[in-house]
Amino acid sequence: MDVLSLIPQFGNLLYTIIAFVIALSVIVAVHEYGHYIVGRWSGIHAEVFSVGFGPVLWSRIDKRGTRWQIAALPFGGYVKFLGDANAASGKDETAMEEITEQSPEDLRRTMHGAPLWARSATVAAGPVFNFIMSILVFGLIFLTQGVTKDPLTVGTLHPLPGTVQQLQDGDEIVAIGGVAVPDFDDAGAWTDFVDALPVEPVVDYTVIRDDQTMDVTGPWLFPPLIQQVTPRSAAMDIDLKRGDVITSVNGDPIFAFDQLKEHVEGSDGKVLLLNVWRDGADLEFALAPRRTDEPQSEGGFVTHWRIGIVGGMMLEPATEAAGVLESISGGARQTLRIIDGSLSGIWHMVTGAISTCNMSGPIGIAETSGAMASQGAQSFIFFIAVLSTAVGLLNLFPIPALDGGHLVFYAYEAVAGKPPSDGVLKVLMGVGISLILGLMIFSVSNDLFC
Repeated sequence: MDVLSLIPQFGNLLYTIIAFVIALSVIVAVHEYGHYIVGRWSGIHAEVFSVGFGPVLWSRIDKRGTRWQIAALPFGGYVKFLGDANAASGKDETAMEEITEQSPEDLRRTMHGAPLWARSATVAAGPVFNFIMSILVFGLIFLTQGVTKDPLTVGTLHPLPGTVQQLQDGDEIVAIGGVAVPDFDDAGAWTDFVDALPVEPVVDYTVIRDDQTMDVTGPWLFPPLIQQVTPRSAAMDIDLKRGDVITSVNGDPIFAFDQLKEHVEGSDGKVLLLNVWRDGADLEFALAPRRTDEPQSEGGFVTHWRIGIVGGMMLEPATEAAGVLESISGGARQTLRIIDGSLSGIWHMVTGAISTCNMSGPIGIAETSGAMASQGAQSFIFFIAVLSTAVGLLNLFPIPALDGGHLVFYAYEAVAGKPPSDGVLKVLMGVGISLILGLMIFSVSNDLFC
């Protein structure tokens, strides 16, 4: 075996692991900080704030007596409050008895002796902080990217092989193929506009240039241009890249992304031969489309054959600055879309409407982390925000040992006037941990065998 040939593979693996650790550590730190800071505001003392589990690599004790530490296993984290027996906030009965006997005034500073409102707020704060982080990150992306100018204006033109391109940067596009261009943010009108366009290799564009209206020619608006490669897809496996232009499929020349889509969806999973133009060079690839369950805007999922690429226009629209409130509201909408899509996906997996292979485990998440990091900082940061939303949602599930399970116990206490007995809590926590471990094993098996 040539040991040197393993260096690129090892480098990719190391890159994936580093990206995964960074993504998970950021999300865990935000989640646990939510628990910590709201607990502190609520009068509950945190003894340990840990990012990671296992042997401690670094620690320090702050002026409030909280030990901040980084541990060797970066697969989670925890805040251990006064009176907790473990990272899952189980009651340390011995410690609670000692506090009761020696310093009863400290009971208020424990997680188990604090008022119900303080405990509920502290537990809920972890997922809430994950959602806040997602909203802020998405909002910052919208703020820095800006919003598409109206009317549609050419920002930059993507290079395409063998095309007649008379458009120029700064052109305001009034009509394409005689069809008037609507406001970009009017989704319904934009869909109708695209459906009405003549699908031809060369199209007439009516533009305003230097305050003059003129007709020029250019390529079809939606060429088979790769704008993004989906992680863990057939396209990523064969190293297709952003900016590649697919010029033919199985020897049939194509000029529109929809033509590529027709070939892929009609393939029935058979291998497709692609001719690809990349930076002036003609390349050949072969790949087999994969069955993919895709969420629909009206709800539900539809199964299609996909190769894992996202297309777009042959131009990058010019943008203008977005307001702070507009950006934050956009971030909130994006977060809600992820929550809605996740819940819909889980429901459809449970009911058997879609494959359970849609559930990824730590291996799949790690691979996606590395793939998104390889596509640039913005893609990686966007992925962290998506994952933060997913982690916040997962923690709200009513499973004992998760935040949602604790909130269910507190809801019972609010109604019944007393908490569940310690014996019942121990049994339920054991069941919850077993469920979580079972889910982990199931997701890892998906990563390995799906």
